[in-house]
Amino acid sequence: MLLKIDHLHFSHQRDQVLFEDFSLEIEREKIIALAGESGCGKSTLLSLIYGLLDWEKGEIYFENTKLLGPKGNLVPGESQMKLVAQNFDLMPYATVAENVGKFISNINLKEKKETVSELLDVVGLTEFSSTLPKKLSGGQQQRVAIARALSVMPKLLLLDEPFSNLDFARKIELRDRLFDYVKKNKITLIISTHELQDLLPWLDEIVILKEGKVVQKGDAESVYKNPESHYVATLFGEVNLFSEEEISIFKLKKPAYFPNEIVLSENGFEAEVLESRFAGNYFWNKILVRNKTLILYTDEKISGRVNISFKN
Repeated sequence: MLLKIDHLHFSHQRDQVLFEDFSLEIEREKIIALAGESGCGKSTLLSLIYGLLDWEKGEIYFENTKLLGPKGNLVPGESQMKLVAQNFDLMPYATVAENVGKFISNINLKEKKETVSELLDVVGLTEFSSTLPKKLSGGQQQRVAIARALSVMPKLLLLDEPFSNLDFARKIELRDRLFDYVKKNKITLIISTHELQDLLPWLDEIVILKEGKVVQKGDAESVYKNPESHYVATLFGEVNLFSEEEISIFKLKKPAYFPNEIVLSENGFEAEVLESRFAGNYFWNKILVRNKTLILYTDEKISGRVNISFKN
């Protein structure tokens, strides 16, 4: 076990308890997503793990060593971890390459230069190596901060919404290269995100937070396929939610079905197509079945009346 949080209690103020009796274990060499609505505690949890915030009760262990938090460290932060928060803390008058190499020893300058070059390639900023941070966009600055964090080869990398400032194309590029790099170098990654659907192919585990509590935890496939609540299901994107009465009417096995889990069939329930819109790789459809409005995706545009069934 790489990281263990044991019965942690943390309050922003005396009357604002966020984590109460909070426990969590993280295994080595995994890519883990922390997900949940805004204010659920994702960013705060990363800061607690890294040692930027003090907690009132409980313990945090890293490789079986008890962490002390800011009260026990002259310089806040843990040496074998790196946190990239949403304030990037770059050196404004140093180049991108100098920022990335900030924590790398100068004993072997050739090796340092090669490492910086490799990391700039990972984050897609090779052509900006001589540029000052103030001339970069917010998304580019974020990528510099990620490369700098990777430069010390941490055992645990903590990323707070790392793709939030990137356009879609850059996000896909960085996601692929970053996750490949941490896997190849056996770095454990905890990433807070609002974009679970986009990260699913790379995630080993998902931890869902709500109001400072873990409401579901498991491997990515099981959490996606078996959300334990409406709240969890909605974090993956568009979803059809069903009441207990509707579950009985439609003979369902769970309370939430994603649009791709409702399919056209020769039999099944008759439905009226209300809308059918082109959405790129699929058609987005709104249908009405037994007074229930549902969303499903199809390969072709549909109209009129159709029959649908549910993947159970």
